[in-house]
Amino acid sequence: MNRRIRFQARSAACLAVLSVLASTPLAAQELYQSPGVGLRLGIGEHYQRAELAWESPSLWVHRFEGNGGRLDLVGELGAAYWRASGSRDPGSTWQLSAVPLLRWTWADRYYVEAGIGLTVFSHTDFAGKNLSSAFQFGDHIGVGMHVSPHSRLSLRYSHFSNAGIKRPNPGLNILQLNYSYQY
Repeated sequence: MNRRIRFQARSAACLAVLSVLASTPLAAQELYQSPGVGLRLGIGEHYQRAELAWESPSLWVHRFEGNGGRLDLVGELGAAYWRASGSRDPGSTWQLSAVPLLRWTWADRYYVEAGIGLTVFSHTDFAGKNLSSAFQFGDHIGVGMHVSPHSRLSLRYSHFSNAGIKRPNPGLNILQLNYSYQY
């Protein structure tokens, strides 16, 4: 089998699995009532990031009337490892973060989330960039879906910078794929 046919077969299988997952009903009352863990893998300009995060149960919830869904406030604590591509120096750094997230969920399956949190890096230099300060802010926006009552898949864009507290302030941008499991 040539590569193109294998790629098409794998793509069709992935689409079939996603369509089955998207049509499976979920129990709305169970959303975000228990803590969870998430694994995030991301890529940016000349670097990669892997994060393990703990997510709190819902700290606050507002249910909209009709089919307006719900808005939840959740907290997230994470530890991440960054690695630079090629010979960029320094080639790695660690990061700890705390982020409150607002998550709007509709149809008991799909959601959009956004949050701004605090983060600290183990080094102020990474991947050929001078971050100026170990303390940074993290801005996050994402979209996702519940694939089962206990698990979610999402895509998140994050920007880390010190908000101009100290110069230079080049910032780091990362696009991440996330899998979360509520236990």
